[in-house]
Amino acid sequence: MTPSVWPIRMLKKKNIKKMPKQSKKPKKPKKKDNKVTLYDTTLRDGTQAEDISFSVEDKVRITRALDDLGLHYVEGGWPGSNPKDVEYFERMRSMKLKNSRLVAFGSTRRADKKPHYDPSLRALVKAGTPAVTIFGKSWKLHVTSALRVPLGQNLDMIFDSVIYLKKKVDTVFYDAEHFFDGYKDDPEYALKTLRAAEEAGAECLVLCDTNGGTLPHKIAEIVHEVRGATATPIGIHAHNDSGVGVANSIMAVSEGASHVQGTINGFGERCGNADLVSVIPALALKMDKKTLRPSYLKKLSRTSRFIFELANFAGSKHQPYVGSAAFAHKGGIHVSAVERNPETYEHVDPVLVGNRRRVLVSDLSGRANLINKAREFGIKLDPKSRSVKRLLDKLKMLEHAGYQFEGAEASFELMMRRAVEKKKVSYFKLLGFKVIEEKDNDHLYTEATIKLEVGGKVEHTAADGNGPVNALDRALRKALLKFYPSLKEVRLIDFKVRVLEGGAGTASKVRVLVESGDKTDKWGTVGVSENVIEASWQALVDGLEYKLYKDEKSKK
Repeated sequence: MTPSVWPIRMLKKKNIKKMPKQSKKPKKPKKKDNKVTLYDTTLRDGTQAEDISFSVEDKVRITRALDDLGLHYVEGGWPGSNPKDVEYFERMRSMKLKNSRLVAFGSTRRADKKPHYDPSLRALVKAGTPAVTIFGKSWKLHVTSALRVPLGQNLDMIFDSVIYLKKKVDTVFYDAEHFFDGYKDDPEYALKTLRAAEEAGAECLVLCDTNGGTLPHKIAEIVHEVRGATATPIGIHAHNDSGVGVANSIMAVSEGASHVQGTINGFGERCGNADLVSVIPALALKMDKKTLRPSYLKKLSRTSRFIFELANFAGSKHQPYVGSAAFAHKGGIHVSAVERNPETYEHVDPVLVGNRRRVLVSDLSGRANLINKAREFGIKLDPKSRSVKRLLDKLKMLEHAGYQFEGAEASFELMMRRAVEKKKVSYFKLLGFKVIEEKDNDHLYTEATIKLEVGGKVEHTAADGNGPVNALDRALRKALLKFYPSLKEVRLIDFKVRVLEGGAGTASKVRVLVESGDKTDKWGTVGVSENVIEASWQALVDGLEYKLYKDEKSKK
C-alpha cells in the first residue's frame, strides 16, 4: 500500500458521509481536563506586524521574559527562512528555559520533495527544539489555487511531514491553516486534513482562523463539531481582523479547545493576533482554567510593557487588564464607591495581573504606591515625611515631562535614593562635554571630549566613536576607569530611542531607554530631552552610577 493511498483509505474507514456527524461507532467519552496549554507566537507571527522588527538580542530577551511568565510553549521563528532566525536558534541551544518549551515553526513538505529531502523539514529538525509546529492547507481553494496539487496529494503532504517529524522531535503540533474558511466551504475535506495529521501522530490539531473573519458564534459551532469528530486535542489560533480574536479564543476553549495560540499585546500581521494578555486572565480568573500559577499571572502587566518597549511602541494605557488606565478611577461617584468596595467598579483585582488601582484625583494613592515601591528597594519611608511629598511631586513632574520608569527601574531607584537618603548617589560631576561630527564625501568622523570632576580631581579626555552617543559613552568610560576599574565589566545591551511628541518634527522630545549589564545583573535606565544626545547622556550616566552604587552596596 503506497503512502499516497494509505491516508485516504484510512479516512474512508471513518465512515464520513454527511459532515459533521460522528462516525457510527460511538467514541468513548473524553475525560474533562481543566488545563489549557498556552502557546506564544510573538517572535514569529508577531513580527509580521507592520513597524515591528526585533533584533536577535530582542528575541532572546523576549524568550526569557515569556519563560519567566511561565508560558508553556514559545515559538521562536521559522528556522532556515532568514539569517536572523538561524542565529536565534543557534543562540538558544545554549540557553536553558525554566518553564517554557521552545518551538520551531515551518510548513509541510513541498509537493515535489520527499520529507527527508525537504529543506523546510530538515531546518526544523536542525533547530534542535523539543517541539515543532507545521502548517498545512485545510481549504480546497488554497490547495487548488495556491499549492496547485490534487486534494489527495495535499493529504499526503500533511501525513508525510508529521510522521517524518515525529521520528525526530518529541512534540509535533499541526496548524490547520484557513481551517474555518475551509470547513465552511467543505467540512468533509477540512476534517480529512485534520485526520491526516492525527493518523500521523500530531499531539494537537490547531484550528486557524487565518483571515480573522469568523465570528465567535461560528467558532464555537465549528469547534464543537470538530471535537465530536476527532480524538486528538484541539487548539485555536485566531487572528483579529474582525476585532474578535480574544473572543474567538475564549469561545473555542468553552467548546473544548485545550490549546490556545496568540501573541503578547496582540502583535501580528494586518490587525494582529489574539492578545494573550487578555486571553490568559479571562481563562484563569473567569473560566477557572488551569493556565498560569497565580505568582506568574502577576507578572503579566510587567511582561506586556517590557515587550512594548522592545518593539519601540508606546503601548496603550487602555489595554484590558494591564494598561495603566485599566483600573484608573477619576473623581465623583466611582472613586467614592471604589474606596468603599473595589468590586463596585472593577471586574477583577488588579493585583492578580500585576497591575494597580489608580485614583487619579487622590495624592494618597500615589503616596501609597511610592511607599510600596521603596519597600521593594529596601528603602524605609515615613508616609508623613516631607521627603515622600517631595519625591511624589518630582515623580509626577518627571512623568509629565515624558519619563517612564517601566524597564528603567535602576533610574527610578537612584532617583528615590537621591531624594530621601542623606548621602547622595553621585560618583562624579560633569564639568562639560563637546561632540564634534565631521563628514566628507566618503566618511563620517565623530569625536567626544569630556571634562569630569571625581573626588576633587579633574579629568579631561576624548574618544572617537561610531556616532555621537558611542563616542560620548567611550569618552565617559575612559575618564572614569582610573577611578572606578569595575566599570570595565559594564556592557551596553540595548539602546532605544522613542519620539514622544511628533508634532515638532526633528525638534521633538525623545525618550532614550538603555539596558546595561555586568557579569551578574542587568538593569535599565532612562533619559528624556529634546536633544537626543542629552537624553542619551542621562541614561548612560544612570547606568554607570547604578553599577557603582551596586558595587558599593555589595561591600557593606
